[in-house]
Amino acid sequence: MQSIIQNLVFGLFVGSIYGVGAVGLALIFGVLKILNVAHGELVMIAAYVSFFLFLGLGLDPFLTLLLVVPLLFILGIIFHALLFQRVTRMEPETKIKNSLLISFGLGLVLQNIATLLWTGDERSIQTVYAGLGFQIAGVAFPFTRLATFAIALIAIFFLWFFLQRTRWGRAIRATAEDWEAATQAGIDVRRTYLFTFGLGAGGAGIAGVLLALTYGFTPTIGLAWTLKALIIVVLAGTGSIFGAFPAGLLLGLAEALSGIFNFAEYREVVGLVLFLAVLLLRPQGLFGKT
Repeated sequence: MQSIIQNLVFGLFVGSIYGVGAVGLALIFGVLKILNVAHGELVMIAAYVSFFLFLGLGLDPFLTLLLVVPLLFILGIIFHALLFQRVTRMEPETKIKNSLLISFGLGLVLQNIATLLWTGDERSIQTVYAGLGFQIAGVAFPFTRLATFAIALIAIFFLWFFLQRTRWGRAIRATAEDWEAATQAGIDVRRTYLFTFGLGAGGAGIAGVLLALTYGFTPTIGLAWTLKALIIVVLAGTGSIFGAFPAGLLLGLAEALSGIFNFAEYREVVGLVLFLAVLLLRPQGLFGKT
């Protein structure tokens, strides 16, 4: 029983990283109605930036969030302005297809640049407090993983507060609901799209730093993380931005269960099984509107 609980606890920890990264993708898709399959590469870039800030400047990895998240926000704005801005004005089907092709190409470029700059060797951040933590009834709670879980929760709360209580947040929600009505109400939809893409990239930045703190990473992790984020968006429901976080926790728990029942080698398949099950049984997603 102790090992089962331990696996489930670690499943929640990793699920929180999945969730905070997927919320960024859900935000971009929910507002702009485009599919950014380079989202995982943004997570990868954030992990490397955090690693080199830790290695080169000696910054605590948690403090690197203060630099990495704004950097990813700016990168998101640049990528949107250069690559996706025209796509947002297209018809829905054309928009999805073109954004898929553009972001796929962007992901390949980022992956190859990362490989050229940093090689394909696996990196990880090893802090002096990596082994610290405590136990409750024999179940380990490492400090680093508890902190990453707490940061993920705080990030989701601040995003909720921003979207619900600020002028920019109300503009984003109005644009997601109906961009034409938002335009007639005086909202600058173009700027809202730009800001939203940056915000989604910032979410990838948070996930990347938390990933670097707890797991190893290489330039090729982007595809796997994009796939997980897409699975989570479908689990939550394509119109549910905040449903992505509990859906991420669910995916983490499901992957943990595969280890409990000695199916660890099929861990990556678990998400796909959930993906197909939700599509068949509840196409609108677990938290989507019926």
